[in-house]
Amino acid sequence: MNAQNDNTAPGSTTTWWHWGTPPRAGLQRIIPPWEYRHLRAFARVRIAAGIVLVGLGAVTLIGGSFSSKAAGFAALFLVAAAAAFSVAGWLLAIARSASPRTSR
Repeated sequence: MNAQNDNTAPGSTTTWWHWGTPPRAGLQRIIPPWEYRHLRAFARVRIAAGIVLVGLGAVTLIGGSFSSKAAGFAALFLVAAAAAFSVAGWLLAIARSASPRTSR
């Protein structure tokens, strides 16, 4: 009777890169799926990058004898480091709030 409405197969509303990614809500959707599957690892990479950027900022500031041009470049490095640390903290907060995996 209702043959056209008896389709139980899942719809093709997801694209190929969504396969294997847990459902996400809100701003978590802006994280790429391959990064979302390894949040802690990518957070560690961002922390390491932030440490390198802080070091570059310090070297630039000291090497430039605290001139205004060196201070500007050092501020650029430090702002990038702050952004890296902020995103790493956000990723770690998401990883902590995610439900634990029960099977692998």
